[in-house]
Order: sequence, then C-alpha cells, then structure tokens
Amino acid sequence: MGILGTPGHKEGKVAAEYDLSNHTDRKILVLVHQPAYLNVQENLRFHLTGAINKSLAGNIKFVPEQVVSYDELSAFRSNKSDFSLLPPAEVGRALEADMVLLVTVEDYQLRKMPDVDYYGGFLNAEAVLLDTVAGEKLWPESAKSKSVRVGFEIENRGREVAVGRLTAGCAHCIVRYLYNCPKNKFKLTDDKSGAGWKDWGK
Repeated sequence: MGILGTPGHKEGKVAAEYDLSNHTDRKILVLVHQPAYLNVQENLRFHLTGAINKSLAGNIKFVPEQVVSYDELSAFRSNKSDFSLLPPAEVGRALEADMVLLVTVEDYQLRKMPDVDYYGGFLNAEAVLLDTVAGEKLWPESAKSKSVRVGFEIENRGREVAVGRLTAGCAHCIVRYLYNCPKNKFKLTDDKSGAGWKDWGK
C-alpha cells in the first residue's frame, strides 16, 4: 500500500504523448526530409538523424540494433533513383523498421555575424510517427504533425557548434514527447515552439 505523500513514478515528469519506452522491442527509422528549396550548406539529414538517434538511445533506451543507422539509410537512398517518391512507410519496411519517425525541415537559417565567428540561427521542423505495417499515424494524435522550432541569437563557438546546437535542440524537442520526460529537462532555452514564436528570428 502506498504511503500518503510518497511521489509516484511519474511525478516530476511530463507524461509522454506517445510512450515509445513501451515499444523498444520494435525497430525504428528516423527519416529526415530536407527540401531542396532550403538551399543550405549543411547536411541536416545527417545531423538531425544522428541527434535524434542519440536521444532515442539515451532517453528511451533503444539499443543500436533497434534503430536504423544513418549509414544504412544512406546506402539504401543512394541505390534508389526514385527514393524521393517512396512513401515513408515503404522505406521503413524496406529497412525492416516497424516505425518511422518522419521529420521534415520546414525552415532553417544560420547567419554569421560580421567580422567575428559568431552565429545566430533557427530551425523549424514538423514531426510525425508512423506505423510501417498499417501505414497509420501513431503520433501526434490531435494534429497532422508536431511543430518544433529552436533558435538562438548568438553562438560564439563557431559554425559547427552552432549547427550541432540547433539540431540537438530540435531532436530534444521532438523526442521529449515520446517518453515521460523529467520536467526539469523538458524545456530548453533554445526552444521557440508554440504560440508567440512564429516569426522569431526573421
């Protein structure tokens, strides 16, 4: 019998919108779509996939065998001339994944400040979790996709760190909804998602 006042196991946590910790026996593919119209220097597919895969392992305890690696996905992509036309669920099935976390980069900017190696930037993405067998959406339940926006005014450690900061922030702001995230870790300083931040950084 519980003692009055004893914290429950979820106390101090933000409840998952879809709890992937119950599905770590299933294989997951992170599929990042970087539209050509963005015309950016960075390979955001590489950086975002790596950051999200790292967060899935660190926060939800997916073992490497249950997460499709970027190299495996890249090899499949390079051998498919029609890759861009394939439905995400079909790509997932081809790589023996049970789920696909589809992340579409909607907007991205990284600005270098004059005369110094300082950067400001933002990244806006949409995320959706799909079941590859049924082809149905698992998350989010109440919207077409989950909107995520991260950004900062100044990063003084160079371009590589700035890109890593944006992509790691974006990864966190997606994965935090997929497990019972501690409240003290849920919100990031760089998180600009939600009402009031639509035109931040522009």
